[in-house]
Amino acid sequence: MDKNQSCASNLGVPLVGQNEPIRQFSGKYPGQKSVGAFVVAALALLTVNQASASDLKNFERGVVHHTVSASGVQLHYAEKGEGNIVLFLHGFPDHWLTWWRQMDDLAADHRVAAMDLRGFNLSSQPTSPDAYEIDKLIADVEAVINDLGGAPVTLIGHDWGGFLAWHVAMQRPELISRLVIVNIPHPWAVAEALATNPAQDAASQYVDFFRSPAAPDTISREQISNWISDSEYLVRHNSAMDRSEMDAMLNYYRTLYPKRPYRAYDTKPIKITAPTLVVFGAKDPFLLVSGLNATWDYVSAPLTITVWPDAGHFAQHDQPARLNALLRDWLSSN
Repeated sequence: MDKNQSCASNLGVPLVGQNEPIRQFSGKYPGQKSVGAFVVAALALLTVNQASASDLKNFERGVVHHTVSASGVQLHYAEKGEGNIVLFLHGFPDHWLTWWRQMDDLAADHRVAAMDLRGFNLSSQPTSPDAYEIDKLIADVEAVINDLGGAPVTLIGHDWGGFLAWHVAMQRPELISRLVIVNIPHPWAVAEALATNPAQDAASQYVDFFRSPAAPDTISREQISNWISDSEYLVRHNSAMDRSEMDAMLNYYRTLYPKRPYRAYDTKPIKITAPTLVVFGAKDPFLLVSGLNATWDYVSAPLTITVWPDAGHFAQHDQPARLNALLRDWLSSN
């Protein structure tokens, strides 16, 4: 490992190995009951601290909402605070408000913003899979950055937002000064894990269903909201999902997720030159922690990897105060 890189694994969780248990999946293309049981079992790992109604309402009153045009779509984002820009990207199934605790904390001395990715909530929701090609998504991020006043920014992404953030860092490095990734390995590492690790293949079988013609009409609002135990956030999340087109949201899986038969990429990625922080909840049932192996091979800048054994896929909800403290410490030292 380069002397400028560091790899921290809280409580000694190993980053090497493929010994995660293989999740059981009922059927190749499960019916609604099976999908619901899978999602409930996987996301019930989360235990979220309840937010007070006043905290969330006060935050919502303090943000300013914007809409910007890019590549033929309208993109919504919300922002608060003053200072260096921090832009948050959410994943599936989620929306901009998923980051409210982090935004509320960092807004004390940063200008924080979070966007609805195309396909979600208050942004446009094209249903063609071609509308979700990575270059178009990168252009969306650039449009929001330009509307905020210009690069470079600190980019923070979770799940598909993290996938997009990895690609922005590779393909448009001038847009960012720092990179934070929550619970998604580097895209090249994901492809490698799918091709070589039977446990990751098994953990990803839900993607086969998400790509099936039956998925948009089978997956219910309740099934994509039952990972939330914070009643105040759940109300907002349900409204956002009601505004979101399922067929549009699933295009991320149709267009960007590696296709079967899985194989490692035969090209080398552009190395990331921005200081990078990777935060990973080891109880993630979808993206296994072993996918972090060799992350340092993809980053030529200072790299910090922090693994939390007691966190799941939605670490920003599972461990909000812990993530806030880590972000504040890391941003101040990078």
